[in-house]
Order: sequence, then structure tokens, then C-alpha cells
Amino acid sequence: MGAEVAEVVARFIDERYGAPTSDYSELDEMLATLAAPPPDHGSTSLTALLEKIVAAAGKGFDTASPGFVGYIPGGGLFASALAGFVACAVNRYTGFAAPAPALVQMEASVLRWLCDLFDLGPESQGVLTPGGSMANLSAVVTARAVKLGETFTDGTLYASDQVHHSVAKAARIAGLPADAVRTVPTDATLHMDVDALRDLVRDDRARGRRPFLAVASAGTINTGAIDPLHEIADVAAENGMWFHVDGAYGGFFQLTDRGRARLSGIERADSITLDPHKAMFLPYGTGCLLARDAAHLRTAHELQAHYLPRAGEANLPDFTAFSPELTRDFRGLRLWLPLHLHGADAFAAALDEKLDLADLVHDELATIEALDVPWRPELSTVAFAPRGGDDARARALVEQINGTGRVFLSAAVFAGRTYLRICIVSHRTRSDRVREAIEIVKREAAALDHL
Repeated sequence: MGAEVAEVVARFIDERYGAPTSDYSELDEMLATLAAPPPDHGSTSLTALLEKIVAAAGKGFDTASPGFVGYIPGGGLFASALAGFVACAVNRYTGFAAPAPALVQMEASVLRWLCDLFDLGPESQGVLTPGGSMANLSAVVTARAVKLGETFTDGTLYASDQVHHSVAKAARIAGLPADAVRTVPTDATLHMDVDALRDLVRDDRARGRRPFLAVASAGTINTGAIDPLHEIADVAAENGMWFHVDGAYGGFFQLTDRGRARLSGIERADSITLDPHKAMFLPYGTGCLLARDAAHLRTAHELQAHYLPRAGEANLPDFTAFSPELTRDFRGLRLWLPLHLHGADAFAAALDEKLDLADLVHDELATIEALDVPWRPELSTVAFAPRGGDDARARALVEQINGTGRVFLSAAVFAGRTYLRICIVSHRTRSDRVREAIEIVKREAAALDHL
């Protein structure tokens, strides 16, 4: 069975290079078939079931395709998928160290590497989460516990109008009232306006509120903009606030020289959200939170119960003490195996390539008279729109581009108009497909201009 599954998966991945980037054909019939309940007696062969799974995976937009540049998550590294298979097969519990200390050490070693990557110091601690949203939730809860204590409804947190919506959602789940979230405006380059942040904090203090958290973006969802991290860290320090950096998209560019320079100031964060399933190219469900002080993370999350395994095995972390989760899968192997198999330099080189490709896209699209390309990419996302600010033309253009089946872009409304976005993150997206995408955009933009 394992050999048959491996063969099917390998074939599926090989076919991504020629498959359409989106496919919704004959979907209703397939959905009706898949809605059937399981049989009372198993009679269908594994081969037939795998064929059904592969057919279902081919519907929708293909995030594993090298032509998928519509959203940020990466393409699912095969070595990490193998690690997931092994982790599910051995099925060892890693929430506490005692049941599987050697496996916990493997995960802990990767988390220590990440803390060191961001210069967080020996007292820091990381924990793997199901994604960036859960990491942001834990960060908000930790900041609330450390800075506000048991009474917190008068607290206020600050994030720009370009920050990921999971920050506001985290505040809601953490029990903060809606007016606790202060939206800080951005400047013409879509970076947080630090003067506006200072004004908001000062005004809130004057009204008797307690500012407790400043959230900066290390790669916004719309354009990949990196907020002025040092300046926001200064405001947080001046006001005794927790400083959190949402680096779900951009944080791993720290592996490159250019990325480290652009992310200067992230090392001052009290906590950092990362998403290995984005710029580390790993499968969905692999997020991460790093905290400068492990004791703070533990304060917000740890509870004891007599039926739990004993803590403190060989100075290894009990991950449940740093996370909302008790039952959890062995996520660490998804990072450990690819990093040990390929080496960290391979990931750094791939991310350097993405920066180069984004610069290429920007420079090429900027030569097209019919397009407005207002922001040079700081990471690997390029935003553009038809000149004239016509949202209907922008939507028509993205539909024409996606209709080719060779490239899949997204469109979003920000900065007052609809922009198309090319987000180059997948490890499968290489120069040949990017150059093809550029030619498709040029052709469809010219066709649109003549309508």
C-alpha cells in the first residue's frame, strides 16, 4: 500500500508542471459523488480510491503548480510530506517530552536554530503551531497576560491597516473588546506610519486606556511591505508595550543577506510569528511562534493536571506548556527532515532566487505602458494594475491571465483600488515559468488596452 501511494504522489507532483493552474470543470458531478457516505463493507480497491483522491485534488486552483503565484503559501516540499507520513505512522506523542524524548529533541533543535536565526538569546523558546493565525493568537494572549494581567478590557493593541486579519481575530478570541484594536494608517509606500502610532498611543493613555501591544508586519499580505521595525520597537519600548512581529510571510528571508538587512529590527521583538508553510515551502499546517522569554510564553499557557505525564525530561521542553494545544501531531519532523536532508543553504539560495525573480517581474512590468506598478518589491510580491484606476478592467485582466491555465494570479482591493498580485513563493516557481508569466501579462494587458 505504501509503495502504491508513493508512486501515485510522485506522479501527481510530476504532473503539476503541465497541469492547468486552475480547473473547475465537471465539478458538480464530482461533488455529488464525493458526498456519498462511507460503505458498510469496504470493497473498493486502494487503486480506485487513490484515483478518486487525485482527481479531487486536481479541482480548484493548484497551489502546488509552478504557475501558482496568486497567494503566498508555498508548494509543499516533498521531503516534508514524507516526514509527515513517517510522523503519522510512528504516531508518538510529543506534547510532553517524557513520552518521546528523542523526537522532542529533534523538534527542539529546529526551534533553537530558529531562535538563534533571529538572535533572540538563550532564554527564548519556540513552538510549532498549525499556522500563523494560531501563532498570532498565542502572541496576543501572551502579551495580554504579561502586560495587562487578569483585568484587560481597558487594553489597546496597535497594527497597521495592512496587517493580516488574524491579528484582529486573535484579539477577539483573546477576549478583548472590539475597540481594543487600533488600526494605524500607512504611508504612501504602505508601511506603518510611526508618527500616527505614537499619536494613537498617547491619546489612548490620556483617555485612561492601557496600550500593551504593537504589531509590526515583516511582509504584508498585499505587497510584502516590511514595516519600520526599529522605529516601532522604539515606540513599544518607550511605552512599556509588547513588540510582536508578524513574519509569517517574510520572516524566513532572514536566511538571505538581503532579507536580513531588510528585516533589521526584528531581533528586538518580544515574539515573532513564522509560517514554514510559506517561505520554507513546507505543507500547510506548519506555523511557528518564537518568544524572547520562554517564561512569558509559559505564564500565558501552562496549566498542571495530575493525569498528565511528568514534566522536565532531560531539560527538554514540554510544548504543551507554551501552546494552547495538549494533543498535537509531531510537526517538528516536517522541518527537521528537509533541513537535514537539503541543508539550510539550499533554502537560503531558493529564497534569494525568489527575490531575484520578483525584481525581474517588477522591472519587466514597469516597462508596460498600460500598467501601473507603483511599489518595488521588498520581498517576493509584485502588485500592479491597469492604468486609470478602473477596477473592472483590473478584474477582467486577472480573469484573462488566469484563463490561460499557465499562471494563476489574485486580485485584491487596497490603497483605494484593485491591484493584481504576483506572489513568488513556491520552490517549483523558477525562472522559466516566471518569464512565461511575464509574457502572458504583457499580452493580456495589451489585449485589454485595445478593448
